[in-house]
Parts: sequence; structure tokens; C-alpha cells
Amino acid sequence: MLKKIQIALLLALLILVCCGEPPATNGGKPAKVYRHAMDGAPGSLDPAQAASLYANFIVVTLDDTLYRYKYLARPYQLQPNLAAAMPEISADGLQVTIRIREDVYFMDDPAFANGKGREVKAQDFVYSIMRHFDPETRAQGAWLWQNRIEGLDRWKEQGSDYDSEVTGLRALDDHSVQITLTKPFPQLIHTLTQGYAAIVPREAVEAYGQMLSNHPVGSGPFRLASRDSARAVLTRNPDFRQQPFDLADEGYDPASQANLGLQVLQDRSPPFVDRLEFEFITEDAARWNAFTAGEVHFIKVPVSQFDNVLSQRNPVTLSPGFDGMYHFEASPESGFVYTNFNMDDERLGIHPDPEQNIRNRALRCAMVKAFDWDKRNEIFFYDIGRVFPGAIIPSVPEFDPAGDASYIQRDLKGARELLQANGWDEETLPTLEYGFPNSVTERQIFEQFRNFMMDAGYPSAKIRPMIFATYGDYQRAYSQGKVTLINSSWTMDYPDAENLMQLYYGPNSAPGSNSANYKNPEYDRLYDISAAMAESPERTENYRKMNQMLIDDCVSINGISRTLLFLWDRNAIMKPDRSFLGGYFLRFVDLAEPANTTP
Repeated sequence: MLKKIQIALLLALLILVCCGEPPATNGGKPAKVYRHAMDGAPGSLDPAQAASLYANFIVVTLDDTLYRYKYLARPYQLQPNLAAAMPEISADGLQVTIRIREDVYFMDDPAFANGKGREVKAQDFVYSIMRHFDPETRAQGAWLWQNRIEGLDRWKEQGSDYDSEVTGLRALDDHSVQITLTKPFPQLIHTLTQGYAAIVPREAVEAYGQMLSNHPVGSGPFRLASRDSARAVLTRNPDFRQQPFDLADEGYDPASQANLGLQVLQDRSPPFVDRLEFEFITEDAARWNAFTAGEVHFIKVPVSQFDNVLSQRNPVTLSPGFDGMYHFEASPESGFVYTNFNMDDERLGIHPDPEQNIRNRALRCAMVKAFDWDKRNEIFFYDIGRVFPGAIIPSVPEFDPAGDASYIQRDLKGARELLQANGWDEETLPTLEYGFPNSVTERQIFEQFRNFMMDAGYPSAKIRPMIFATYGDYQRAYSQGKVTLINSSWTMDYPDAENLMQLYYGPNSAPGSNSANYKNPEYDRLYDISAAMAESPERTENYRKMNQMLIDDCVSINGISRTLLFLWDRNAIMKPDRSFLGGYFLRFVDLAEPANTTP
């Protein structure tokens, strides 16, 4: 019977998608259409599987979270979204009580009785978090709350029965949530801003099953009209709650933001455009051409165009040819680029034979020594990235400027000696797979990596490309431990160094955020202690010790924090974000003039 209901709903969905494009006008005026170029495509749009920046960007425009970051405040500041206020936290830090707004409704959808969206209630939040611990969901966000919410892991072990109560995750009434923690977790509210924490109705999950990925049902400012491998179209949610925009509440800074035109948003209720169009353009040249031709309003400038866009690198300065044509921002990345070794792969990772384990560590360390960060920075990041050792990025207080700089300095002689001393030669070196999504740039990055390794004596034929059609496919593969050399990046989920250290925490191994599958009991012990602490000298000392463990074990070739360049149309009223705010800024985008609606 359930299958028949799903089929009927999917037929209704097809009709809606076919007829779902908005009219050319809105109340007699031309529709406002904002077009956003993305350098990758999302995988699933189910919040429980929104593991990439690209997916999260769209998820938070379709669905709601209890909290978000203020649109304009820098440094970033938390504020309520679906929550009615900031949480009440007990003196011991273990009990968190959150009130939910009473004016929020899911968008209309055939999954609901009579197709009418119902009120969002506290139980919907409870259900949405529980989904991450249901094996059938194949969720990728459980690492955020694993072993932190009382009874939640036990609920999973006992069969994930949604009609059974989780002692530490309760709806006290329709508009009150109570979370009981196993130990203090100062970052909890930050986790509730994530796309993973977006609220979905049980009716939609049960109606659409895995198809929820392509038919999200949320309470956000937009709804999905259509989606394919090249683009996604979102239309205004006509029933989105009325919340007048307030510049002061959003952290507006006249000194740095007056030129963005944001003043016209004051006292108006978002969303301000009728349609969002995401163009997924992985090739740099095609994306740049689309922007300069006026086909999209925003672009993260490809590195291949930095020479064209900038007149100088230090300080980063826009070329006079572009100054005045577009808005411009140079934004240091809140994250880093790395190449992780899959420590579960016995060819180069942890091996049950102690002697082979020593040889494998030597192999990894030799590969680290063979890597040329100066060349990587120069060729792919325009020499304006910040190279650093380990996982603690330069923009957080825990960064140690006196850290082990030798880890990021090329040492070919040392690499060859290390290989030779541990019995590695052309015959004994293992054949390794280097994963990446299909694009010209990613292929070039792979070829550079292979050349670095060849310089140290690694045979070319023994480092093989493992190519995936999309970033989503690639991300799923390495999250399942199927990739040996994982070239990727991490954008911090929230502005706390704990979010960096959890990348190598043993319990977060695949399918969690620890794609290296690194398991070190001492690292995990220090993490468990530190994760319950607020920023402090003691926590900083622990994190620096943990960072040194990553370096000593040669877990990853890391890392570099990039400088990102943004350009956007002068008539696009917005402050874009690729960091903690992410896709939330899209609900506040406006256009000074009606956009051309011709695709």
C-alpha cells in the first residue's frame, strides 16, 4: 500500500515539476530572477545527506534550521531562525531548552492531507535529528551529535523505532524542545545552524522515500521547481512567514557595507526575488564566460582569471578594468585544501603487521616530503593562498605560527632516502588510486600530484586516476572509504576550532567527516576532553598537541587556505558568503532592476 501511495505522489510531483515554472510576471511586474553560478553540483537535497557545500547551499534555502548566523555581522554571530529565542542552558551545561516559533508552516505538498502544509512543531525537529541515526536514511551528519545526546546512539542500537522516545531529545510540547547532553558541548547551537539540522516533515519522508532527495518539502523561503545535472530552479514560497528585515539586527556595518545598497531592504520581508536559478558549471572557462556574458549574477572567480581580475596580489586589488563594473570581495577561506591518506587501506595506512605499519608510515611521510606546496600555491591558487602544517588553519586563535614548518617544505632527497631505508622501490611500491570529480582543473591537479611523486621515484603507472562524474559521486565514494588518495577541501561548519579537530576524530570515520579514517586513541582522548571546553589556553594546548600527532603520523598532505575572489553584478543587492552563513544569504538577495527572465 505504501508503495502505491508513493507512486501516486510521484505522479503528482511530475505534474507539479512540469507546470512549476513561475509566470513571467508577478503582480503585473516582471519577475525578479537571480542566477548564481556554482563550481560544483549538489548530490542529494535531503538534509540528512547534504554533505557538500553545494548541497548545503541549496538545502538552507528550501528548509529551515532552528538557528542561523546574522547576515552581515563579522565576526559571525548566532541568532534565532525557527527558534523563538536563544536557548536556555542549565548551569551544568547539560540541558538545553529551545522554544520554537508558532507562525511557521511547511510548504503545501501532496504529502500532506488535502495538500496543505501544516505547522512546524517541536516533534519535527526531534524526528529530523533522529533520522541521522536511522541506518535506512544513510545519513552523513550523525557525527555532529554522535555520543553527545543522551540515548540517541542507544536508540539506533535498539532498532531506530521512531515511535520510541529518545531520553535526551524530547518535544516537551508542540513548541518546546529539550536536549540533554552526555557532557557539555559548547558548539551545540552552532550545529543547529547546519543544513544537516534542517527540519523535514515525517509525512514527506514516508511518502517520497529516497526521492526526497529531488523533492524536498521544507518551510524555507523557496521551493524546488526543477533540477537536473546542469541547474536547479527555486521559486518563491508564497506562504513564507513575514519577518521584516532589520539592518541593525543583522549586524550591518555602514563603514564597510554602505556601498552594497542593502539599505533598501529595511523593513521588508524576504524573500525579495521571485526565483533563484543555480547554474552548475564545473569548467572554469565556461563559468567565467557565463558571468561576463551576463547570464549569471555572481561568480567565485576561477584562479585562471586572477591575472585578468587583479592588478596586484599583495594587497589584493581589483583591476581598473573591472572596478566600477562589479562588486568585488577578497575573502580568506574558512577552511583548507588537503590530500588525505585513507588509513583503512593497508597498502599505505594502518597495517596489522607492526613492521609493515612502520613501512607504511614511512611511505606516507615520503609522499608528504615529495609534495611541492610552493608549486601548488603558485599554479592553482595564484600564490595568494596560506600554506600551513596540519589541520589548524591560520584564521583561528589556536593556530601556532611557530608550528612544524618542515612538514610543508619540499624535501626530495629526504623523500628518496625514506623510501629506500624502508624497502620501497619501483617493484614494491603499491599502486594507488587518486580520486577526483571529472573536470579539466581537477585532472591538472592530479597530474601535478603524480609528477611530484614521480620526482621522488614513484612510478607514474602506480598512481592512477579514479574519476567520478560529479563531486557528489566523488564525495559519496570517499565517505564510504572507497578512495585511497582523497583530494578535497573542508569549509568549516561553524567558527570554532573544534570543527577542524573533529576531522580526524576516530568515531567520525567514514561515512563521517573523518575521510582519512584516522584512529589514534590519544588523539581521541584529547578530543573528548577538549570538545567539552570553551576556548581557553588549556584547550589551545591540547589542540596543538593533536595537530602535531597528525604531522607525526603523516595522515594527510595539508594544507592551504585559499583566498577566494567574488564578483557580482552592481544591480544585485547582497553580501555573498561562502563560509559559515553559506546559502542563508540567498533569502536576502534583491535586484535593483527586474532581471531578464530569458534563460
